[in-house]
Amino acid sequence: MTEETTTLSDPAAPEIREWPTKDLTGTQFDPVLAELMREGPLTRIRLPFGEGWAWLATRYEDVKAITNDPRFGRAEVTRRQVTRMAPHFKPRPGSLAFADQPDHNRLRRPVAGAFTVGAMKRLRPRAQRILDHLMEGVVRDGPPADLVERVLEPFPLAVVSEVMGVPAAEQAQVHSWTRTIISTTGAEDAERAKNGLYGWITETVRSRAHSTGDDVYSLLGAAVYRGEISETEAVGLAGPLQIGGEAVTHNCGQMLYLLLTRPELMARWRERPEDRGAVIDELLRWIPHRSSVGLARIALEDVELHGVRIRAGDPVYVSYLAANRDPEVYADPDRIDPDRDAPPHLAFGNGPHYCTGSVLARHQTELLLNTLLDRLPGLRLAVAPEEVPWRRKTMIRGPRSLPCAW
Repeated sequence: MTEETTTLSDPAAPEIREWPTKDLTGTQFDPVLAELMREGPLTRIRLPFGEGWAWLATRYEDVKAITNDPRFGRAEVTRRQVTRMAPHFKPRPGSLAFADQPDHNRLRRPVAGAFTVGAMKRLRPRAQRILDHLMEGVVRDGPPADLVERVLEPFPLAVVSEVMGVPAAEQAQVHSWTRTIISTTGAEDAERAKNGLYGWITETVRSRAHSTGDDVYSLLGAAVYRGEISETEAVGLAGPLQIGGEAVTHNCGQMLYLLLTRPELMARWRERPEDRGAVIDELLRWIPHRSSVGLARIALEDVELHGVRIRAGDPVYVSYLAANRDPEVYADPDRIDPDRDAPPHLAFGNGPHYCTGSVLARHQTELLLNTLLDRLPGLRLAVAPEEVPWRRKTMIRGPRSLPCAW
C-alpha cells in the first residue's frame, strides 16, 4: 500500500450515496446508477434495507476483476446484514450464490449435467413442442392477446419445471411462490412463499433419493443419498434454480417491447434472420433486466483499487448493468447496435458465480422470440407504447402485460 491510498478516515473517500431504487418506467436506465457511473469508478452506496454502506464498482474491467478475485467472498454475506435492496434476506445453506471455493465447485457438480449445451440441445425439441402448443392457443383465439400471460410466463415456467422435474399438477403453485419471492412488496409474504417453496423442495428431494432420472431434483436426491451433499445443501441449491425461470419471462418481455417499438430493430430482425443471435446478445447487453444491484461480496483482506483501499470486512457490490454500458468498452453504449465489435456482455454475470442456467435462458430466449415473431406476422402492440404496464416493487424488471395484435 502507498501513502496516497485513500482510507475510510480520509476526507477524499467518496461520500455515501443513498440509492432508493424507485420504480422505473419501461426500459429506462436507472438515473441514480447513471450518476454513480459518472462519479465512479468506485463509489459508496446505501440501499433501502440492511445496515451500513457498501462499495459499488461500475466499470467493466473492475467488475470482471472483482468477480474473479478470491479476496472478495460471498459466504461472509450470510453472517451480515449488509445494506441491500430486498426487505427480506435469509440465505439458506447450500446456495451456490453464497458459496466460495472449494465448496462452490462441490455444490455445483451434482447439477452441472442438467445445464450443459448438450442437455439443452436434447431439451430443445420438447421445449419447442411446449411453445408450439401455447402458440396454437394464441392463434386459435386470435388477437388481441396479452403475450406475457399467454406465452412469456407459461413457457419458461414449463421448461424450467421440465428441467427441474416439477410435476405438471404442481407447476402453478411453484410459480406462485417464485413470483412472490422476487417481489419487494413485503417481507411477510415473501417469507411465507419461501417456506412453502422450500418445504415442497425438501419433500421432493427426499422422494427422489433412488431416482435414476436426469432432472435436477432427481440428481440432487441421488447426490444426497450418495453422501456427496447434505439434504440442506440440496434444498439451498434447488431454490434459486427454480426461481431463475422468472428472469426469462421479464427479459424477453423487455426485448419484445423494444422490437415492437423500434421499427428499425424489427426490420433488422425480419430481413436478416442469420443475424438474430447478434441482436439477442446486444439486447441482453442493453436491457436493464433488474432493479439496483444483486448480491454483495465481502473483502476478505485489504484490497487497493484505483487508489482506494477497500478494507477487510467491507461489503462490495458490482453492477453488471453498469459494466454493460461502460463507454470505455462499448462505444455509444446507450445505442442498440447489433453490429458492434466489443467484448462479451456480462448479462449472465462473470467468474465462478456465472449464471448456472445461462445456456438454458439463452435457448429459451431464442425460441421465444423466433417463434412469436415468425408465427404472428405483423405483430404489433395493441395499445400505445406508453400504455404498456410495467412491473412494480420487484427485483426483476419487465412489462406486467404486453397486449398485442397481429
